[in-house]
Amino acid sequence: ICIMCPKGCRLTVDDELNETGNGCIRGVNYGKQEVTDPRRYLTSTVKIISKNYKRLPVISSSDLPKDRVDDVVKFLDTVEVKAPVKVKDVIVKDVLGLGVDIVATRTMED
Repeated sequence: ICIMCPKGCRLTVDDELNETGNGCIRGVNYGKQEVTDPRRYLTSTVKIISKNYKRLPVISSSDLPKDRVDDVVKFLDTVEVKAPVKVKDVIVKDVLGLGVDIVATRTMED
């Protein structure tokens, strides 16, 4: 099922990467990528040293290889930052060498 728009088209991709079932061009690209190199954005939290907060919400700056998401989540469990942190601050640069940064999604003062 395509997730590129609210339609939720049912896609079929064959061995030659011919895709059917899409309602728009985004579905074609999504279907092919899902078969050859599935990727996901990651939202999570990391520990923060602060008087008022225990966890800082974060997001990946771009999509990650789906098969590496669990590795990144486990790594983020070891990360600890100190307040203050501003929204969009890079918390982890090039996480696990994947070329993707982990950034703060909220400003947190001490």
